[in-house]
Order: sequence, then C-alpha cells, then structure tokens
Amino acid sequence: MLEKTLILCKPDAFDTRKVGAAINRFEQAGFEIVGCKMMQLTSELLREHYAHITHLPFFPEIEAFMSSRPVIAMVLKGDGVIARVRNLLGPTNSALAPAGTIRGDWGQDKTRNLIHASDSPEAALAEIKRFFKDGEVLG
Repeated sequence: MLEKTLILCKPDAFDTRKVGAAINRFEQAGFEIVGCKMMQLTSELLREHYAHITHLPFFPEIEAFMSSRPVIAMVLKGDGVIARVRNLLGPTNSALAPAGTIRGDWGQDKTRNLIHASDSPEAALAEIKRFFKDGEVLG
C-alpha cells in the first residue's frame, strides 16, 4: 500500500555529517522524496510536535536540542513506507538499535538518534500537515 511519512533529519545528523548517508539509505530502499525543505524549528512548532511529552522534565533538553540548528524535513512516499522506514532506523534508543540500522550505526542515545519518522498512518498525516504547507508535497 502506497503511504507517505514525515522524516526529520535532526541536528545530530548534521553534526556527524550523516544527512546524505541517511537519505541515501531511504533512496536505496526505493522510497521517493516528494517533499523536502530545510527549516529552523520554533518553540511553538516543537511544543505542538511533542505535545505528548511537554509536561515531562526532560522536554526542555529536547526542545533545546531540536532548535539548536536547522533540520531537514522530508516526506517520503512508498509501499509500506512507515513501517519500512522505522525498520531502517531501528529503535528510538540508539543503544538498543542493531548494527546496519541508521540509529545503530550512527546514533548516540534516545534523543541524538539522527532521524525522526512518523510511527503510524495517523501520525504521518498530522505530522506532514504540521511541517508542510499545501502545495509543498509534490506527489
């Protein structure tokens, strides 16, 4: 089933110069990039995106990290893209991610794990709308 998912290349992907390598893995898996832009994440956008954890004591650290430099937001399209991208990434906690996954190869921990990806069709729909305006996704 053709789906779309949101990808955010996080600040640590830039710090470690792994943005291109990560995108290459998505392309090699056969996914189509149908939206892409670099953007600086604001507190307002981050609070909306992470609404489920803004009340937790570690949220200020996540907010500071995610706004520390611009990120690349992308929309990928492909057959079963949501689950397949999450398999390419490995678990959120990079310490638990197996070698050969993006997080297992290059991630550091739960926050510095290079890439955010939508975890369900409902989340993908909401997240794409949050990060992309009408007309910015071209497929």
